[in-house]
Amino acid sequence: MKAIAIMRPAGYIAESIKLANSMGFKAITAPMIDVVDKTDANFKGFYERIMEGAVDYVIFTSANGVEFTLLKLNSTDEFIDQLNQTRVVAIGPKTKDALLKNGISVSLMPDSYSSVGLVEMLSGIEAGIEGSVIEIARSSHGAPELVKGLIGKGAKVHEIQVYEIIRPRDERHEKLMKEALAGKIDIFAFTSSMMVRNFMAISEDMGIKDEIIRIMNEKTVAAIGKPTSETLSGFGVRVGIMPERYTFEELVRECKEKDC
Repeated sequence: MKAIAIMRPAGYIAESIKLANSMGFKAITAPMIDVVDKTDANFKGFYERIMEGAVDYVIFTSANGVEFTLLKLNSTDEFIDQLNQTRVVAIGPKTKDALLKNGISVSLMPDSYSSVGLVEMLSGIEAGIEGSVIEIARSSHGAPELVKGLIGKGAKVHEIQVYEIIRPRDERHEKLMKEALAGKIDIFAFTSSMMVRNFMAISEDMGIKDEIIRIMNEKTVAAIGKPTSETLSGFGVRVGIMPERYTFEELVRECKEKDC
């Protein structure tokens, strides 16, 4: 049984292990990123604009963005009612599910689950988005391409950081690195650029970065999205798997289909 290194946030580990096991992989886990609540100075304006009906589109780029947005409110019913008067955009199926679970209608979801896909989809709307007011609720490490792309199409964009991505560190990380050094990891799965950077930082702290990169290039490295792939390439790591649909399930499925 081949082993896949899963480094997603702690909240996703259980479902990720179940998925990997269902496809015949052994999971070796160590979260390289985690998420914590954050309320920035833009949140009040975001809330007020939605309650006043002054927003055309609200974009959520993750299920975490949905949950951390609602957690900040004492009462969510009126907010959700107003949110449903706008066009709510989900970046992908997991985000859509989180919205629907909370009673929020989803108007749009791109075919390509990425910032570029969002810009392309909104740019293709018949009425256009020039002059539209667009709110984006996401993490403190959101890809800049989304905001730049929408502003470039003439939209007025407000970005709200509703949660923060942090770098955890405990004995699981050293264990994962030791498993990698021993050749016991067949697939390294990366879902974000920050995950890559944190992984490399830990290997550097341990004094094994060059050796880890050498080993990774002898194994299979899988990445979700072009930014993640480019970050890996910047460290000299070759990416062998990058699914067309940017979900962890598609990444694992492609690894299985290509017999990684």
